[in-house]
Amino acid sequence: MSNGKIGEIPLFSLYGSNRRPGKEMLKGLDLLIYDIQDIGVRSYTYITTLFYVMEEAAKNKIPVVVMDRPNPINGIIVDGPMLESKWRSFIGYVNVPYCHGMTAGELAEFFNKEYKIKCMLSVIPMEGWTREMSFKDTGLTWIPTSPHIPEADTPLFYASTGIIGELNVVNIGVGYTLPFKVVGAPWINAEHFAQVLNQQKIPGVHFMPYHYRPFYGKMRNTDCHGVLIRVTDRKMFKPLNTQYFILGVLKSLYPKEFKEELKKVSKTSRQLFSKAVGNDFFIQVVDKEQYITWKMIEYPIRERENFIELRKKYLKY
Repeated sequence: MSNGKIGEIPLFSLYGSNRRPGKEMLKGLDLLIYDIQDIGVRSYTYITTLFYVMEEAAKNKIPVVVMDRPNPINGIIVDGPMLESKWRSFIGYVNVPYCHGMTAGELAEFFNKEYKIKCMLSVIPMEGWTREMSFKDTGLTWIPTSPHIPEADTPLFYASTGIIGELNVVNIGVGYTLPFKVVGAPWINAEHFAQVLNQQKIPGVHFMPYHYRPFYGKMRNTDCHGVLIRVTDRKMFKPLNTQYFILGVLKSLYPKEFKEELKKVSKTSRQLFSKAVGNDFFIQVVDKEQYITWKMIEYPIRERENFIELRKKYLKY
């Protein structure tokens, strides 16, 4: 826990050893206000913190007000697997798809009712936002939500390569100037990789050959070759499906290198991958199957469809 003060106002961190507000932090409070920009992806921990805050506030009978903000991806894209309970963690605490297409205020009401938190909750809605809008469409100024989410469109790319990054077999631009927007490694032929990915005709996306050298992190100071991802149609684009195709093509084109990199992945990294994706089915598929893309795409479609129906009663816009 980080302590500090602005004047006489104490400051507490909820990102570190203490992730829930304790009794000392809540002492003397009449109201808790949640006003923070999320990025629209389950594995980004801000919505977990919201859930924790609502739970602790309910225990201490303190009202919570959520100042709603845009889902920067948009409010339409619902993609990716649900969360299996055995993989519940700080980077995936609620059973929603990886891309849930909801705002913080909508999620707060979903949490409160579906998880029976019994928080005294109020949501202050936005004006002027519609579900089709990305953050860029709002005309608002993007303030980086963390060092690797520097631009308004980064959340969409985080949703498109973040899981690949957890697997740690290639570089995804973290440590370079384009976090989550590139996929590369020293052993990839950039032109051929881009050509094969484009041949898959993945809706709403185009891949350009790209060469770069990360400044830090995985493959630091190493020449990487791969692709730059360009989203051409946000309404057609499916970020998780795109990740699955990238993984599938990598394994098909470079079976030897992919296998060698996979062997280097530690048990801890494998668990982080499963926590982020919400299941251990995917890591088994990546390990054992030759053709992995469609097995990932088809898992678990019915559960996601059920969620899309359930979430309708919580949508405000």
